[in-house]
Amino acid sequence: MTKADIIEGVYEKVGFSKKESAEIVELVFDTVKETLERGDKIKISGFGNFQVRQKKARVGRNPQTGKEIEISARRVLTFRPSQVLKSALNGEAPPANHAEIDAQEEAAADAAEARGEDFDEGMEEGDE
Repeated sequence: MTKADIIEGVYEKVGFSKKESAEIVELVFDTVKETLERGDKIKISGFGNFQVRQKKARVGRNPQTGKEIEISARRVLTFRPSQVLKSALNGEAPPANHAEIDAQEEAAADAAEARGEDFDEGMEEGDE
């Protein structure tokens, strides 16, 4: 799906003109971008959380030559889908208390961040 597809969807479902739909979509994306650039989290209930994380510099290895190289420190964007979105992707009924589940997941992620660790650390695949 492209931005043009999103604009078309807004145009068809909301009834605004294509120009107005494009302006709304651009405004939403600009707001998301500006928020993430500041390092703030974006929490969308029933969808998921976007967060910018700082990664430390580390030593990596060129897989072709085996030579060690330094990978510089950088900021990365992470996305954690909500339980509601995960259920929808797997064809399951959404949890009845999805707002409460989202709040619990967010509290766990905030607690992990306060301890200086990733919320996903230690989770086995499928445990998410």
